[in-house]
Amino acid sequence: MIARERPDALLVAADGFFASRRVQLANSAARERIPASYSQREVPAVGGLLSYGTSIVGSWHQAGINTGNILKGAKPGDLPIVQSSKFELVSNLQTARLLDLEVPPTLLGRADGVIE
Repeated sequence: MIARERPDALLVAADGFFASRRVQLANSAARERIPASYSQREVPAVGGLLSYGTSIVGSWHQAGINTGNILKGAKPGDLPIVQSSKFELVSNLQTARLLDLEVPPTLLGRADGVIE
């Protein structure tokens, strides 16, 4: 479908289905030479161009805190809703070169991770 529609770029949202197929998605986008952005930092590690999203480590940490509180007797409905406050930017320069894209130095300077 990506090849048939030929979008200028692709934004892949956070979703368990997409996360389980991150290698396939990254390879397809690169093969079709479509710049793609993902919400999970694991995707640039397998060839995705870049990711920007909440810290999964922070989310799991908060889940652990909530689980501990529930095991100590707190009612789940009484726990506060906590919104992620840390977002991570990761760029894959190998994929950028493959797509003939130049990643601006200002973007690289702000990145939490750069894959060379």
